[in-house]
Amino acid sequence: MIFEGEHLFPGQLGHFFVILSFVASLLATVFYFSASRQQDLLLKKEWLRYARIAFGIQVLGVISIFSIIFYLCSNHFYEYMYVYKHASKELEPKYLLACIWEGQEGSFLLWTIWHSVIGSILIFRSKEWEAPVMTVVSLAQFFLLAMLLGIYVFDVRLGNSPFTLTRNEINAPIFSQPNYLSFLKDGMGLNVLLRNYWMVIHPPVLFLGFASTIVPFAYAYAGMQTKRYGDWIKPVLPWALFTAAVLGVGIMMGGKWAYESLNFGGYWAWDPVENASLVPWFLMIAGLHTMLIYKATGHSLRASYLFAILVFVFILYSTFLTRTGVLGDTSVHSFTEAGKAINVMIGLFVLSFTLPSLGLLIRNYNRIPTIHKEENTNSREFWMYIGSLVFFLTSMFIIAKTSVPVYNKVFGTSIAPPEDVEFSYNKIIVLVAIIIGLLTAITQYLKYKTTDRRYLLKKMVLPTIATIIITAILFTVYPFEYRKQGAGFLGAIYVAAFAAIYAVIANAMYIFIVLKGKLVNAGGSIAHAGFALMIVGMLISSGNKEVISSSMVNGINLAVGKDPMTKKEDNPLENLTLIRHLPTRLSSYEVTYLKDSSNHEKGRKFYELKFQKKDINTHEVSEEFTLAPDVYMMKDNNMSSNPDTKSYLSKDIFTYISYALNENNEDTTQFQEKEIGIGDTAFYSAGYMILDTVKTNPLTDRYHSKPGEVALMAELTIVGQDSSRTKAYPLIQVDALGATNLDDTLYAQNTYTRFIGIGKDEKKFRIGIKKSDSLIDFVTVKAYVFPYINLVWLGLIVMALGIISSMIRRGNYNKVQSAVILVLAGIGLFYMFLLAN
Repeated sequence: MIFEGEHLFPGQLGHFFVILSFVASLLATVFYFSASRQQDLLLKKEWLRYARIAFGIQVLGVISIFSIIFYLCSNHFYEYMYVYKHASKELEPKYLLACIWEGQEGSFLLWTIWHSVIGSILIFRSKEWEAPVMTVVSLAQFFLLAMLLGIYVFDVRLGNSPFTLTRNEINAPIFSQPNYLSFLKDGMGLNVLLRNYWMVIHPPVLFLGFASTIVPFAYAYAGMQTKRYGDWIKPVLPWALFTAAVLGVGIMMGGKWAYESLNFGGYWAWDPVENASLVPWFLMIAGLHTMLIYKATGHSLRASYLFAILVFVFILYSTFLTRTGVLGDTSVHSFTEAGKAINVMIGLFVLSFTLPSLGLLIRNYNRIPTIHKEENTNSREFWMYIGSLVFFLTSMFIIAKTSVPVYNKVFGTSIAPPEDVEFSYNKIIVLVAIIIGLLTAITQYLKYKTTDRRYLLKKMVLPTIATIIITAILFTVYPFEYRKQGAGFLGAIYVAAFAAIYAVIANAMYIFIVLKGKLVNAGGSIAHAGFALMIVGMLISSGNKEVISSSMVNGINLAVGKDPMTKKEDNPLENLTLIRHLPTRLSSYEVTYLKDSSNHEKGRKFYELKFQKKDINTHEVSEEFTLAPDVYMMKDNNMSSNPDTKSYLSKDIFTYISYALNENNEDTTQFQEKEIGIGDTAFYSAGYMILDTVKTNPLTDRYHSKPGEVALMAELTIVGQDSSRTKAYPLIQVDALGATNLDDTLYAQNTYTRFIGIGKDEKKFRIGIKKSDSLIDFVTVKAYVFPYINLVWLGLIVMALGIISSMIRRGNYNKVQSAVILVLAGIGLFYMFLLAN
């Protein structure tokens, strides 16, 4: 059968490039491995030449695959299953990129692209390490491209191809018809939670961080394979710093997306997907510090090997957790569909790197040089190692809790999550923050090998006194109000805040006291200060987060469902119901629900909320802004709510819709027509109205007359059964096309008014009024204040700049290259900060 309108050639070409890239990556792996084992220099060069050609073909193939998928999505070729599942005509152009990496195949492709970029750089910069290092990179490409094959071996499909046809994947009668494409009017589109600009930039940055973790892993393998056990540390240090910066920024971009797109009231919820990405970053930070220890003193080489291996191993394990569907019931943003064959392939990917690398480490463990003399407790390396150990143990704690669904599936257990998941993490992490904060503050002032006690005390006096004074003032003027978990946890928050502030001040002063203001050498101190500043922001914004919405204002209590964070029924007293056009008090603001509006995205509604702050005495408006949180109405009558935020330097006002009407019933109530004169009164079903005056061609906020138009506006006073008095201004407009009625609606009274026309007696006017029998238009909102949350984003940027500065110093770049890298990083991070605000 010939199917009408199909565009088969792009898909066939794309599938060809998948197979070509897959074969090329396998050949590159074999050639690079042969080169790494070859002692004869001429033969080694030959193997390297073949390997580079194969890797280059694989790079071109991967770029071609991505280009073809983008072409298919941008042209809405729904004959392809991947396009049908992830693209739609309503998507803005920027989201066409996001819909590529929304799916499992696209995310593997994105990972493969970054490996291609990193591998290309390594070919030019890794010199004598190229063969063993690129063996690992090429092998990873082989596994990743296998996920995109979509070919059958007997009855088993290996991988999922992004070029499979919709008619081959969905069993439905329409696909037996040659014109089936005429029935596919639109695709399913991007997941509603991912329709946020952060999802255009967050996944590429995060996957660049994921991909770059292979470099320390590959160099660790190369060190053992070539028996040059300590030589790999120097060339890998810039890469380790790059990974720490990019992965850290990528993770917090995800936090920013969650803050703006999810309504759990924050940027971190200890969600399993978040945890799975945080653990490798903690391990990278631990490994980075042990590498620095080894470079300075010769200690901690074995630990550096272990951390370099574990970082990539846990990236692979996080892939297993998030891509096999094992976390589907426990994560708020794990959007994957599990398949048995692909799960097995991912499992093999994890095991193929984990078991050989750990086995190789065990085999070479006793051969790895080590200094048997213990470090002095007054040395920098001792406390740096302690800090690395704290990060390692924290990682193991997080991954153990995150892996509970895996234990349950493997061992058939039914371990339930704790009642308060967030607190089960926070009670441990707050202790970690105390330890890391103190270590970050003090360790910089220690010297490698040994430090004179008097020297240390002399240097630490000023930062310590400054911290005590600043924190005493801060805690007095602005105390923490988080009492939910008792006095003990509140005390821990105070101590953690002190430690973090201590780290900020001590590292800032270290730059001037010890480094004499030389910022070129201050990358570590800048990074430490930024990390500590980020912790300060987290403690303050979370510890003093305040719910400012309250149903006590108007006494309307509605059950709004479960709280997204706690999974328990949300407290109705913390939600405020707003009746349309009725100003209502919300903390220090007067908020009015103005209207709802739809956009081109099907099922999405924006709710316009006007916030006003008025002077107590004069009642003049001193501040006014509008927020437009939105919801997606689902087919099952559920809704997905996306918040909107008003950002200040010192706080964010975070608002989302916790309940909205999903009623489409037609209002059948008819207008009661009254013929009255100016000053007359007319009764209707729910009260009476008074016609105060009629104005010709009025100039109001609602109406501006144009040349050739005639308009009459009635000014009415509507008196309800409760004696409430409200103004209404219906209007009739007459032009060359005829008469048009502009009704006025009193949403608080659910009453509608209409200026119908002039009465039989020209001194009287026909006014229509009705009390609707439909529900009053309202929304229920929940609003928070996050104080000083900008410290989180500012700290992240400072930390990233510090790490990048250190990378430049250790990367043997010339001045021009260093300046370009720093400028580009600064522009990117500054742009990110602007987006965050």
